[in-house]
Amino acid sequence: MKTRFLGIPDLVDVPSVAVVVDVMRCFTVAAWAFARGAEKIVLAESLDEALELTSRHPDWVALKDGPPAPGFDFVNSPGMLRSADLRGRTLVQKTTAGTVGALAVKEASLVLCASFVVAEATAQLLRTHGGDDVTFVVTGEDGRADEDLACAQYIAHRVTGTGVTGTGATESGTGAAQFLRRAAQSRAAAELADGRRQGVHPDDIALCLDLDRFPFALVATAEGPLMVLRPSGIPSDQKA
Repeated sequence: MKTRFLGIPDLVDVPSVAVVVDVMRCFTVAAWAFARGAEKIVLAESLDEALELTSRHPDWVALKDGPPAPGFDFVNSPGMLRSADLRGRTLVQKTTAGTVGALAVKEASLVLCASFVVAEATAQLLRTHGGDDVTFVVTGEDGRADEDLACAQYIAHRVTGTGVTGTGATESGTGAAQFLRRAAQSRAAAELADGRRQGVHPDDIALCLDLDRFPFALVATAEGPLMVLRPSGIPSDQKA
């Protein structure tokens, strides 16, 4: 499998298969939403679109980055979302990086959204349906976020079974520990830990590093004018 690792600004063509990675915290939150019973997640292009969608669909709920805000039911925190009852609900999600990255590759033939909590399920789906050319979209920090790059490289390793080299990686030691360590030491983790981000639960970092917590992958497809995320597999929390 040929892989490339690109930031959102570097996407100059439509990839065949795209894996959009946002560890802290968009696609960790999305996985938790499905574990809590959500039927689907609509990826909104803007906060205004998210609010417009929930106004047209009063039974839908909306989620955003940062602190609580009028019209939004949840913030982008797995620690806060893990106790929510989302059975049968549609969640509208808008974040600063993850949802932007997924919408940037919406024309790809296969779009997966990933984080450490669904890493192995994502790798399994790629082994079955990914083809020979996969683009990993590293959403944070214009492609430089080490937690996202580490997760992308780990998934690529799980697909190919080969060593990972390149920015932030080592030629040996391709087990999960080194990748999780990089994520734990990333700028995003530091910002969550010291309060530079709002809408944060004390358990968010640990939940974002909970490798393979869920047995499903996250697949995004166009449904009419909307980009919709659904689980591929059984959306149940096997550890709760």
